[in-house]
Amino acid sequence: MRAPTWTTGGPLRDIDRAYDNVGAIPDAKTYPPRWSEAAAAFRDRLSARGRARLALPYGAGLRHAYDLFLPEAEPTGLAVFVHGGYWKAFDRSVWSHLAAGPLAHGFAVALPSYTLCPEARLSAITAEIAAFLDQASAEVAGPIHLSGHSAGGHLVTRMLCTDVAPACAGRIARTVSISGVHDLRPLLATQMNEILRLDSDEARAESPVLHAPRSGARLIAVAGSDELPEFRRQNLLLPTIWHGLGAETEAFEIAGAHHFSVIAGLADPESDLTRALVGG
Repeated sequence: MRAPTWTTGGPLRDIDRAYDNVGAIPDAKTYPPRWSEAAAAFRDRLSARGRARLALPYGAGLRHAYDLFLPEAEPTGLAVFVHGGYWKAFDRSVWSHLAAGPLAHGFAVALPSYTLCPEARLSAITAEIAAFLDQASAEVAGPIHLSGHSAGGHLVTRMLCTDVAPACAGRIARTVSISGVHDLRPLLATQMNEILRLDSDEARAESPVLHAPRSGARLIAVAGSDELPEFRRQNLLLPTIWHGLGAETEAFEIAGAHHFSVIAGLADPESDLTRALVGG
């Protein structure tokens, strides 16, 4: 008898449905208002304690800004969270509460906004995140621990590729991609590509799976066990490939989590997700 294994099933027949997280989660539309409410309350609390530095610029664009939250004592390093939304939705203000986990472990936490598609191409967004990292890393000493969700998972793993060179690259100690999209080529056939404006050259150039990682890269890929099969596949894809290219990699799933609930652990200092980000 064959041992059981994880499988994606047959060839994709409906590519839009394969990447439609809103359609796959029954109460999906209730999440953004709850995220925004929790984030606003968190910012108010940290601001009242003098531990929030908001709307710090990292460039000249309207969305070239980040929020920085500070721990009670001198930071032990910088943790980063880059939001998702398929590169075409949301901004940093929706996710502030996710800083709570790494903050409790002594990290300062930075959350950037970035220019959205279709105003920017994905290659330009990648460059924006590199510029943000260099600016934020100048504010906080010590190791840099990156995290990003969905499109944000793509963006933080791009920071580990040999063709992207933020000045602070040598300080990036670990990267946690949460439900990250690591191969962009399937998105070429989706309806959302009318907004993303990907062509085959850019899809290849911006896919982390088609790049080599920098020497010493440490990648942890996390997904929810109840996510769409394409996201579970994408979660395994990059650590599997990069392990053979010299990176230190790990992948795991959070039981019972779907694409919108999988990030909740970052608000909990004791969660597996926060532990993966801060180490130890």
